[in-house]
Amino acid sequence: MRAQTVDVREAAGRILCCTIFRAGGKKLLAKGHLISEEDVQLLATEGLEKIWVTELEEGEVAEDEAVLAVASEMACGAVEIRLAPGGRANVMATEDCCVLLDDDLLRQINCTFSIVIATVANFSFARAGQRIATVKSAPFAVAEQELEAVRSILRERGPLLQARPIREPSVALLYSDPLQGERARQLFENIVKQKLERFGLAPQFSLCAVEEDAALVRAMQHLVRARPSVVLVASTTAPAGPADAIGRAMTQIGCHLEKFLAPVEPGNLLLLAYKNEIPIVSAPGCYRSAKPNVVDLLLPPLLARYRVSGWEIACLGHGGLLS
Repeated sequence: MRAQTVDVREAAGRILCCTIFRAGGKKLLAKGHLISEEDVQLLATEGLEKIWVTELEEGEVAEDEAVLAVASEMACGAVEIRLAPGGRANVMATEDCCVLLDDDLLRQINCTFSIVIATVANFSFARAGQRIATVKSAPFAVAEQELEAVRSILRERGPLLQARPIREPSVALLYSDPLQGERARQLFENIVKQKLERFGLAPQFSLCAVEEDAALVRAMQHLVRARPSVVLVASTTAPAGPADAIGRAMTQIGCHLEKFLAPVEPGNLLLLAYKNEIPIVSAPGCYRSAKPNVVDLLLPPLLARYRVSGWEIACLGHGGLLS
């Protein structure tokens, strides 16, 4: 890349090195703009005689072309790519979705000299039209060899970002208490509604049960048959683990117990299980307050019907101190 000051009449086909403003302060042409013949006439009309420009050399790729190439390789799912000023490409969600990230791959790309990528956090809920990532290049040009290296990594390891659509989500609630299930509903129903409203949802199915094995098993089986995106268990008691009443009921209906304990505060006593593909989440204490907790972190991927693993829950420790 070679920067130089040239006569305005010789600027067509070159890249503008600095933003040009009119006398009143209004932007005329932005830095990084590829100057056309029409721009030459405009600049001459404004009284400019010389401008600072650069032009690509052999083996270089213009910044806009570079960021568009990387953005198209790095993301999949409900996304569209939009070019933005200053050598940027934005990744936008085209529908409500959960953003899933390959953190290791993102770090590897961001260690290069030519391209950097910023994203929302893993498991983030995104509305349609929201920006979920941006790709920025080195100013004006990227070495073709470095760009190809980044694209090769992405082709080999797959997209680093997936916008997984949340379509027709449904939530089932099981309120439980050692003496009277209805007591749990009275305590937690308002908070549950507040949490789900953040995703534009309301509970579609709900039951109350006493915390006895037979009653919990019947309630869980009934809710699972409705095939919701997720079953949330709102218990008034803190479990001791998979051996408590909730955990025993999960086992008795044939669940796979995925993870007990989460490195998230509030929400340490999480118990996540799967009945076939349907997740059941017990998170005692998480419905006493509308403040963010482990339930808020896990709802987006579960609503997108993504199977969250115990390893992924373990990874929540970095940033897991929510309050």
